[in-house]
Amino acid sequence: MAFPKQKDIELPLLIELHRLGGRAEPRELYPLVAQHFPELTPEDKEEMLESSPTTRKLWNRVQWARQKCVDAEEIDGSERGVWRITPKGVVRVQRETSIQPPPLPSDTISLSGLVRRHENDVREQVIAKLMQLTPEEFEHFGKRLLQAMDFEDVHVTQLSKDGGIDGYGQLQVGIVKVNAAFQCKRWKNKVRAQTINEFRGAITGEYEQGIVITTSSFTKDAIGLSMKRGAVPIVMVDGERIVSMMAEQRIGISHKPITMIEIEDDFFQFAEDEDPPAPE
Repeated sequence: MAFPKQKDIELPLLIELHRLGGRAEPRELYPLVAQHFPELTPEDKEEMLESSPTTRKLWNRVQWARQKCVDAEEIDGSERGVWRITPKGVVRVQRETSIQPPPLPSDTISLSGLVRRHENDVREQVIAKLMQLTPEEFEHFGKRLLQAMDFEDVHVTQLSKDGGIDGYGQLQVGIVKVNAAFQCKRWKNKVRAQTINEFRGAITGEYEQGIVITTSSFTKDAIGLSMKRGAVPIVMVDGERIVSMMAEQRIGISHKPITMIEIEDDFFQFAEDEDPPAPE
């Protein structure tokens, strides 16, 4: 049969990366991508390249599709041995898929893949819960988050008098205490550069650092304003980073161990001359 072309593999590859929580090892992805092409026979999946007898033809096609996605900035290829989908890749998945990806047979799902999928579900649930908070409640969430990150004397300002500053606190950095102000944006849309500039203007002269916390993300122009020579630095905390911080500090997210069963091979090693049990 005709193998799927490189361009036909790109979207299934991005879909499976997204389903696995945004990152995965290549060996996890090969069988999952193959599920999108039911016409492939077991023999097709094991066929080797003529030019490289140790390389599966399908895997090679997936690798070339991955490189195309890296060139298009849809996959981050900076980490060796790990493929990670980028925000641009997620946008493509959302734009080009109108139905859910096909269900996966249970024997193709690895334990690490299941864990990543669960973690991705938890991340989405956390963001959904944060979006249900009122603006005032989200500001108090920001206070708790910073307190968990060792900020001291953290306060939320009065809503009518914050002047763009939702709260403030102090962080001990070595022998120096840094006065910081934070702003909370419970938004679905990306935070733009104008918002960063306005916040920086509101805190200049009184605070040494600014922090913007949002459930969404930041535009490229906004990110570029994070560190500006001669200006107050702005730390940007997007939705993904919020969940990571909560998981690391164990606030609002608990960690539960997973118990696995394994065979003890030594148990099944019996000596041929082993004495029979004594009669009772």
